[in-house]
Amino acid sequence: MARSIIALFCALLSVVTATGEVPERPIADVHDLLFPPDFKANPITPESLVWQKPWLSQEDTNGKSLLGTLDAPKLHSYVGSKEFGSGKAGVRGSSKLAQPPWGSKAANGAVDPNDVPVTNQTRSYYLIAERGVKAPDGVSRNVMLLNGSYPGPTIEANWGDTIEVTIENRITGPEEGISLHWHGILHKGAPWEDGVPGVSQYPVAPGETFTYSFTADLYGTSWYHSHYSAQYADGLYGAMIIHGPNHVEYDEDLGPVLLSDTYFRDYWDLLEDILGTNLTKLSSALFSDNNLIQGKGTYDCSLTTLPCARNGGYAKFHFESGKTYRMRLINSGADTMQHFSIDDHTMTVIANDFVPVVPYETNTVALGIGQRTDILVTANSSLPAVWMRSTVSACSLAHQPNGLAVIYYDDTDTTSEPASTAWPPRADPCANDALDLTVPLFPMPAPLTPDRTITIDVNTTVNATGNLVWTMNESTFRVNFNDPVMYRAIANDPNYTYPDSWNIYPIGTSSSSQPETVRIIVNNYSPHGHPMHMHGHNYFVLSEGAGLWDENSITRPSNPQRRDTQMLLPADKDTKVPSHMVLQIQADNAGVWPFHCHIAWHVSGGLYVNLLENQGELVKMGMPKHMTALQGPWDAFTGEGPINVIDSGL
Repeated sequence: MARSIIALFCALLSVVTATGEVPERPIADVHDLLFPPDFKANPITPESLVWQKPWLSQEDTNGKSLLGTLDAPKLHSYVGSKEFGSGKAGVRGSSKLAQPPWGSKAANGAVDPNDVPVTNQTRSYYLIAERGVKAPDGVSRNVMLLNGSYPGPTIEANWGDTIEVTIENRITGPEEGISLHWHGILHKGAPWEDGVPGVSQYPVAPGETFTYSFTADLYGTSWYHSHYSAQYADGLYGAMIIHGPNHVEYDEDLGPVLLSDTYFRDYWDLLEDILGTNLTKLSSALFSDNNLIQGKGTYDCSLTTLPCARNGGYAKFHFESGKTYRMRLINSGADTMQHFSIDDHTMTVIANDFVPVVPYETNTVALGIGQRTDILVTANSSLPAVWMRSTVSACSLAHQPNGLAVIYYDDTDTTSEPASTAWPPRADPCANDALDLTVPLFPMPAPLTPDRTITIDVNTTVNATGNLVWTMNESTFRVNFNDPVMYRAIANDPNYTYPDSWNIYPIGTSSSSQPETVRIIVNNYSPHGHPMHMHGHNYFVLSEGAGLWDENSITRPSNPQRRDTQMLLPADKDTKVPSHMVLQIQADNAGVWPFHCHIAWHVSGGLYVNLLENQGELVKMGMPKHMTALQGPWDAFTGEGPINVIDSGL
């Protein structure tokens, strides 16, 4: 029996899949099944943690990573620049800045994202993936490392550069395949570089190396991660910063701020419990153990039997009074929604995902998994030190939901403990900021009459064997690593029929030069929230909210929000009234593009479809030799015996 995994929602559940009859069962019953009245989490409050010093060494907690240390490098205005800050002439004394690689495209602040510059520059990186043992929060456990770092190294480039990344697969004990996905990159003309095993490529086999090469076709903040099963939950991810035009002024760019839940058990062990029928193990596996900022935190050692030191330590940042800082927030977790704030400071939002927005102020930023938000913070507090907080929202499950870091002002002792207080919690635990608040800086109107409309219903229920099942239009996705979808699409065999479990939706025309307008209506009948991510596109978000969509309701059609990941609200578990999200794209990018929930357990459980876009053009492209060369080593590896795949594969 083929199994897949699935995980849980905001304050509720989780998942798994299996074949067989699927009887009707109310979603409220699913919640009761997973969380009986006597099942409770054991949250840890900051007061239960003791300020311990000295803290563990950076090598013990995070290996070679400098993130979260006062030695972490600040980002320059662009790669090749010696200046800091926003890189605008006259900003904070930076009037002698040289012409940036994108020239004068930012003269009025709003830049057409399709007008990608040609820089003729290549930025090359070499990454080695392997297992190791680290104690990110003082709890020693198995992790996966990139170049000995947890999280992995930051990749930097300028808008229009070519990025080349070679990945060497040294994962052993046991051996596994790997791939790397470049979150938010469009890959126009090269969809095979997207990094999804069994879809755009064969996995990179153990002991092998592979080089990705792609254009930095958007600018801003993003990340990269393994897309092989739920592998990245063990640490195979890092930030990706693409420098581009600025529409705001600031003094220093503090770089990426990675927010992530963490688990003390290997991702595979978690999948086995999430996929099983033992509901006690299933429910327990869904709770993250801790919440980290820059891969760092502390933990109450009385709550674990693992080797544990109470002085794991927090990430540290330094502010100079009066300066304005840019921070690039990234939710790089596996399961939980994050609420980010800084005590005694308001924040100005300047970008969501790869889309610059008209600036607006907030005291809390909500980030679903895979989402990014760039903020400005002015150092205007009278306190010598303040807490930076990333708190797991009430929409998610965590034993210890409070991620903490410290911001030290000026010459404050950097071993001292802050005494600041938190902002009140957000009233909308499962939602992003309202669509009428998030206005793209460069306006793009959405066509009001689509050429094609696709409706996708998301649901979960309990099947005859007692497992939870995730479906999109009553179908659960499952990959075949030995038969990638894009290779089949390019082969264009008229006698071949795609398996139903590949969840393929053909869209577009024979040419990207005459794009089809595609509207996708997603109705969520499950009591879980879902960060819905689309590869290959920044989509318009026309509407989102509770209930089914009123077709007359589109938020700001002259310039709707655009991003690559958007939170889909949960259905009401009592009334069973669904939630909705309406998105729209121009099918101008030939490829096979995944559209899925970014909760690791959900996508591993099959909450995923493939958009087969402009297949005729894809066939004409053909598959490059460096991609077909992946097949031999992978076939040889799997030919030694079947690999153990218990989830969807992604």
